[in-house]
Amino acid sequence: MKIVVAVTAASGAIYARQLLDRLVANDEVERVALIYSSNARAVVEHEGVVMPCSPKIEEYDNDDMFSAPASGSARWDAMVVVPSSVGTIGRVASGVSQSLIERAADVMLKERRRLIFVVRETPYSLIHLRNMTTLTEAGAVILPATPSFYSHPSDIEALCQTVTERVEALLGLEGKRYEWGERS
Repeated sequence: MKIVVAVTAASGAIYARQLLDRLVANDEVERVALIYSSNARAVVEHEGVVMPCSPKIEEYDNDDMFSAPASGSARWDAMVVVPSSVGTIGRVASGVSQSLIERAADVMLKERRRLIFVVRETPYSLIHLRNMTTLTEAGAVILPATPSFYSHPSDIEALCQTVTERVEALLGLEGKRYEWGERS
């Protein structure tokens, strides 16, 4: 699989790092296109998160509208916006593609490919909910970064992993993940 991962300036860089770690380790994943929004790096640094390096990961500039993720003919299989700001959701929901992240998401929708937004905002306004409804009706998956406690996670890493595992499952990738009744 070829997967686009977009990191926006919403809090929650740990989710992006965990997902990238899992994608790089997964034999089903051939390539990962990594795109940061203009303020995402500052948030990642502020949160003290270090992103993985791998030959599988190719980074693209968010202003490069001529790169592969901007085209349906590049045949990326899926895209995850993690963490996703509600601003990104709003622009994609309204069809505005002024950055590579927005254009790549638009491509996923028009090509009917998997698009997942790991939303990191609370509470939601009516505008946020309507934008998420619009994206859901267009075929995207809205996955709030809401960790679960069923597995009795022992630390923040394990707690956040409950969200990351859901993303991996929604991508259709095999991987070790919590099953009902287990304890981590």
